[in-house]
Amino acid sequence: MKEIVRGRIYVLGDDIDTDQIIPAQHLVLNPAIAEEKQKLGTFALSSVPSEKAGLPRGHVPFIDPQTGRSPYSILAAGKNFGCGSSREHAPIALAAAGIEVVVAEFYARIFFRNVVNGGWMIPYETPAPLVDRIETGQEGEVDLKANELRVLTTGNRFPLKPLGDILPILEAGNLFAYAKEHADLLK
Repeated sequence: MKEIVRGRIYVLGDDIDTDQIIPAQHLVLNPAIAEEKQKLGTFALSSVPSEKAGLPRGHVPFIDPQTGRSPYSILAAGKNFGCGSSREHAPIALAAAGIEVVVAEFYARIFFRNVVNGGWMIPYETPAPLVDRIETGQEGEVDLKANELRVLTTGNRFPLKPLGDILPILEAGNLFAYAKEHADLLK
């Protein structure tokens, strides 16, 4: 696992649900098939209402229509990210689009567990709201050792809550890999 994730930041508001992350009509795509998993990424965040996307300046496309991928690797969101249904396709679609880290005030529990269990990305929480202090398109980096989001464009630094008990699972790659590595714990 990288110690520092660098890239452009995409900013969202509160209550982004799994239907907005990956619309239901795309759930026919099977993420176990590489081409279909990549196709899921092309539809990531395609149903986010414009008032919740690209804060504070209105809607900014998440997916580059030329490449079919997102130019962003860090997603910053408000409260209750990933609420709604328990679909595993939501974190898979974000990861397939290119997101490596999500920073949110807090997550819907099932979305958070799906992210950790699958090892799809790094789910950080913030001790204070950030979405009104950063903008879509800014360059940033998340330092996993320092638990900090740095907005390189402005020089601002924001503390993140430590990953705690989920860090070893993410370092292993996912929950199943962690369980295999620690099979002796299950005896």
